[in-house]
Amino acid sequence: MSPTNVPATSIAAHRALEQDLRAAIGGEVRFDAGSRAMWSADASNYRGVPIGVIAPRDADDVEAAMAVCRKHDVPVLPVGARTSIAGQAVNTAVAFDFRTHMDRILSVDPDARTATVLPGAVCDAVRDAGKPHGLTFGPDPSTHNRCSIGGMIGNNACGSHSVAWGKTVDNVRSLEVLTYRGERITLGGEGVETGAIPDALRALGAEMAADIQAHVPELTRRVSGYNLDQLVPGQVNLAKALVGTEGTCATILSATVDLVESPPARALAVLGFPDAYTAADNVMIVRAQSPLTIEGMDAGLIAALRALRPGETTSRMLPEGGGWLYVETGGETRAAAEAAARDVATAMKPYTTGSVVVSDPKQMGALWRVREEGAGLLTRSPDGGEAWPGWEDAAVPPERFGTYLREFDRVLERHGRKGIYYGHFGDGCLHVRIDFDLMTKPGIANFRAFMTDAADLVVEHGGSLSGEHGDGQARAELLPRMYPPEIITGFERFKQIWDPDEKMNPGRVVRPATMDENLRVQLGMPTMPDKPKLAFGHDQGSFHRATRRCLGVGKCAIDTGSGVMCPSWNVTKEEKHSTRGRARLLFEMARGEVITGGWQSDEVAESLDLCLSCKGCKSDCPVGVDMAAYKTEFLAQRYRRKLRPRAHYSMGALPRWLRIVGALPAAAVDRLNRLARVPFLAKVAKKAGGIDARRAIPPIARETYTARAAKGAPMSRVPDLGIEPGSRGPLLLWTDTFTDHFDPAIAADAVAVLTALGYRVELPPRTVCCGLTWTSTGQVGAARRVLARSLRAIGPALDAGVPVVGLEPSCTAALRSDAAELLPDDPRVELLGRHVSTFAELLNRHTDELSAVAGQGNGGALVQIHCHQHAELGSEPDRAVLAALGVDATVLDSGCCGLAGNFGFEDGHYDVSMACAERALLPAIRASDDSVAVLADGYSCRTQVRQAGEREPVHLAQIAARALRR
Repeated sequence: MSPTNVPATSIAAHRALEQDLRAAIGGEVRFDAGSRAMWSADASNYRGVPIGVIAPRDADDVEAAMAVCRKHDVPVLPVGARTSIAGQAVNTAVAFDFRTHMDRILSVDPDARTATVLPGAVCDAVRDAGKPHGLTFGPDPSTHNRCSIGGMIGNNACGSHSVAWGKTVDNVRSLEVLTYRGERITLGGEGVETGAIPDALRALGAEMAADIQAHVPELTRRVSGYNLDQLVPGQVNLAKALVGTEGTCATILSATVDLVESPPARALAVLGFPDAYTAADNVMIVRAQSPLTIEGMDAGLIAALRALRPGETTSRMLPEGGGWLYVETGGETRAAAEAAARDVATAMKPYTTGSVVVSDPKQMGALWRVREEGAGLLTRSPDGGEAWPGWEDAAVPPERFGTYLREFDRVLERHGRKGIYYGHFGDGCLHVRIDFDLMTKPGIANFRAFMTDAADLVVEHGGSLSGEHGDGQARAELLPRMYPPEIITGFERFKQIWDPDEKMNPGRVVRPATMDENLRVQLGMPTMPDKPKLAFGHDQGSFHRATRRCLGVGKCAIDTGSGVMCPSWNVTKEEKHSTRGRARLLFEMARGEVITGGWQSDEVAESLDLCLSCKGCKSDCPVGVDMAAYKTEFLAQRYRRKLRPRAHYSMGALPRWLRIVGALPAAAVDRLNRLARVPFLAKVAKKAGGIDARRAIPPIARETYTARAAKGAPMSRVPDLGIEPGSRGPLLLWTDTFTDHFDPAIAADAVAVLTALGYRVELPPRTVCCGLTWTSTGQVGAARRVLARSLRAIGPALDAGVPVVGLEPSCTAALRSDAAELLPDDPRVELLGRHVSTFAELLNRHTDELSAVAGQGNGGALVQIHCHQHAELGSEPDRAVLAALGVDATVLDSGCCGLAGNFGFEDGHYDVSMACAERALLPAIRASDDSVAVLADGYSCRTQVRQAGEREPVHLAQIAARALRR
């Protein structure tokens, strides 16, 4: 597809460019609107729609592509993970995507303590490669599990361990690079570089030596501008000089980086202070202890975390205080590392309000996640308020950091802005997200005024505008406030030596665009009406506001082999199947410039087609992007008053069809099940229902649990627990469609256990449904009617405060979360949040009684947590109940099972569905002993396991009933 809103001559030129690139390289060439939209933003405030995106397979591809771009006289932009915060990873250029193919680690030399890698290699992969040799790559930004080495070199990235191991520039040994004019040069390594470019750089350094020594500050966190100090005679290092140039000078083909000794064990001392100012005042005392890290957090970060994630518990581990320092220590053994951390805590006792020392790796990991997810957490307040980067990572000498923080807060106050901060306190580097108004002219004027005053404050303290993330478009305009004219001229000459044609990421660092150009959220956007079907309560009722939620930090695009978010990306590795890619497309759809079809956009439809609506992003994305809700909204708008896909009528309305089947005699249901197994009839039925031919139609129960209960059929039996029947009062069991019609035995066991615990279990007076199948297929009106009818049915119980227990996690989660999106004005929706619980949450109130009867030694269980439960409900009660029942539980970090309600049944989704299951779930089952139960409360999860032919899974209610019977 051709670029939009450009002259016809440019369209023709871009088509010719695309054709020549396709002929020249073996990697992908993407000039379609969807790809250009997805690559139009990084993790900054800025937007730059690329001419096209290419994914070279090797250095030869890069060289060939560069020659084509040179022939067509178009700029280029090398990119990695695109998590840059200053806007240097977006531009109107041909984007060279190195993460897709050029991500290998070529070699590790433990004797030389180096690793040679391609530019797309992920930071954590390099660290893991060094681990067997007791080595690691020192720099580790918070995005270490997805950012690329090439990007880190481009930005001169640092991370939490910089007090021990420095910035990226301190860890680069040599670089192989390619200029826009096609010169292939190796910098560093054995010999002294020769040639026109190295000679010109040395001459520049010799000429400017006095100015450089006079005006380039000696600061551990100086990242702003080019590294002219690496050109001074006597300390020339051309590889290090190229670090931090943000793709404006040359393209990296490979890099040899230093590895450092990594302590075998680590511990963490968390120090509490009255406030963040006092924490900053004391960093020099902590530095004297020679720790690995000194990270700081303000009370505002913790308050935001607790408000946004009410069930979060990790922050409760922090000592008393209003500001904290994380101080990591290392040692040969865990005891030695912990002893070092305790020494730090003891040394700091006169200055702190308290301390906590942790050496358990899981606890340390949980505490680090609080710090590492700060950037995302602080972009949204619980009421939907927005905060932005821009003034993101300035650094001052650490001995002046406390004074700087106090004065920085006064600058915020003077401009009427609020910011919550954290950062690398040990290096005097501050991270902050500020509630800028980037939507109005007065707001942008205020943004400019604040940025100017903040820059002057940093310079006054002898600091750097950027201490980690680079200048990009956010701060490059301010460089003349930090450096005198002769240094700015030196930057221009440095750029000219490398890139005389001005085609390498133009408009960044040298002769930059202004800080208020190209803002993603700017006047006049979006163009679509903002009248969503869902409430979007967390985004002040605005779908457009929801599309701005994604900040581009890229946590959804981590290749871990496990975890919930994002299952489709983990299978396809395509940006359009990541949460970030989908969010970018929806944002551009609302804008209407690149994605022009609105709700009828095929690019967006194609991207969302493989979204499993697992809700993993809602909990795992740092900013809470809820792609399941966005998909629902898109489908609702796209098919408004239109013919829908067949699956929407069959599986989207499944509860309606099952109610009809449930009214049939048992013999008739048996006959239907037999007919569903006849190949020809099954094929016809699946074709009519939009179901993949490789899926089996699940058998329907001969009789529902509600029908059996209505006839007074005996329940499953468990021992008498010595509790008077009904003594704990009434309890309403939510009889969801899936349990009732497919697995009624689960309901029978649940009722038996609850009755034994002293509850008088009641059923709704008539059929109830949460409306989830209609919601997930975008039939919002139908979902709203179904849920409203169900709330009327259980209304008296809710009004009376009767507990409501759900057995199916997706339905329980829908009642607790989706209900507010469907019926925001219904007063009983608020009661759902208070009175609806999972079966495990209810049993968790009685673990002592369960433990007394069940005892220990009740076997093992592999536990598959349903995605919606992970996102909305949590699994701690499940773990506690299983422990009380004497079950040795292993909770799988397997992510989505892949079936995901109707998704895995829909025609065209089978391969992705099964690939999701094969990431971790199915291999874990095969590797386990047959005596180990497969516990899956979700009907989708149980169905996926059954249809994979592995084992018959069970529900927690069945585990509980069996344990008590034993």
